[in-house]
Amino acid sequence: MASAAITLAAEAPKLSAANTGFMLICSALVLLMTPGLAFFYGGMVRVKSTLNMLMMSFISIGIVTLLWVLYGFSLAFGTDKGGLIGWTSGWVGLSDIGTTDLWDGYNIPILTFMVFQMMFAVITPALISGALADRVKFSAWALFVALWATVVYFPVAHWVWGAGGWAFELGVIDFAGGTAVHINAGAAALGVILVIGKRVGFKKDPMRPHSLPLVMLGAGLLWFGWFGFNAGSWLGNDDGVGTLMFVNTQVATAAAMLAWLVYEKIRHGAFTTLGAASGAVAGLVAITPSGGAVSPIGAIAVGAIAGLLCAMAVGLKYKFGYDDSLDVVGVHLVGGVVGSLLIGLFASGKGQSEVEGLFYGGGLDQFWKQCAGVFAVLGYSLVASAVLAFLIDKTIGMRVSEDDEIAGIDQAEHAETAYDFSGAGGGAARTSVTAAVGGESKKVDA
Repeated sequence: MASAAITLAAEAPKLSAANTGFMLICSALVLLMTPGLAFFYGGMVRVKSTLNMLMMSFISIGIVTLLWVLYGFSLAFGTDKGGLIGWTSGWVGLSDIGTTDLWDGYNIPILTFMVFQMMFAVITPALISGALADRVKFSAWALFVALWATVVYFPVAHWVWGAGGWAFELGVIDFAGGTAVHINAGAAALGVILVIGKRVGFKKDPMRPHSLPLVMLGAGLLWFGWFGFNAGSWLGNDDGVGTLMFVNTQVATAAAMLAWLVYEKIRHGAFTTLGAASGAVAGLVAITPSGGAVSPIGAIAVGAIAGLLCAMAVGLKYKFGYDDSLDVVGVHLVGGVVGSLLIGLFASGKGQSEVEGLFYGGGLDQFWKQCAGVFAVLGYSLVASAVLAFLIDKTIGMRVSEDDEIAGIDQAEHAETAYDFSGAGGGAARTSVTAAVGGESKKVDA
């Protein structure tokens, strides 16, 4: 018995300073994605909604961080309760977690895993905000974030990633969040906009992005931070799978961006910066669930297919009449579905597991498992999010008044504007200067 105890002790994981440091860096990279998302969305709206768009992302950092510490981590990754939710009372407020307590089976502290997953929880509701631009009360949005994280995100994270979660036990593959993050957020966005309705002037007034450089900056920050999002999800790189995911993230994103640009050149006659940014994000979304299971060639296929299908999907809102302001449904929902389902076709059996997809001789078994995960998350998030939006709308109201929406939600909700045009050189302001005309000083408008 003594020798067996010694053997078990020797085999127990020991804290790895290298993997812990790596994971803390990845956590910071994932946090950077939320400000990146804010800039991406902020540049895509009109001037009068810029600050509101930024704040809708930033408030998620504040609210979800605290909820995650108080009870979210326990609900998502605590001891399984019937495959639907987790709960470990000692993790409430992180009260019973020591600094050297290791995450089960890994050589990183529980607190390191906790803070990494916190950043996923933070950005997921922020993704929804892009669909609701121009028209939602900030207080209502903040309440929705708190309720949605509790009722939707925390349980779904347990389904997909928690030990004992039904999707996890079924064998649904989601390396870094195709179902738990992107399908979840995209379906939620669709559910909410079906409840709150369209913007004033939808399909009538021009609603072009006010700052494409800001969009490109946001896309670049997202691309950069996504390496932490994806590669970090293996919780270390002792076997090289994290490196595979890093490579596939770059490869798929490049392929998706090019596919989107080719599509819009053929369809619309131009290569646009908005298309490049949107295509890159579509590729990042699609490779998120699949990058640990496919080869780099498979990643090219995943990215190209996602770039093409997402480019086609963003126009569906005009056909079906739902006002998805910044194409959250077209990019995140569609991209997440594409990336998750293609695992069933392109899984090589040489990455995170030995699972092989249809094109590698594995049949359709994994494809059907992916379908189960995809459509369960999609359906639950869609319905639950619509119900939450309906309840908030019937109590405190979800939308600003029509007058406030037309005048600008920044001024109405935040008493600020993104740009000051009142000073000298402000293109929109009319300023007076003194000029000598015919030997006399006169006031003229510049």
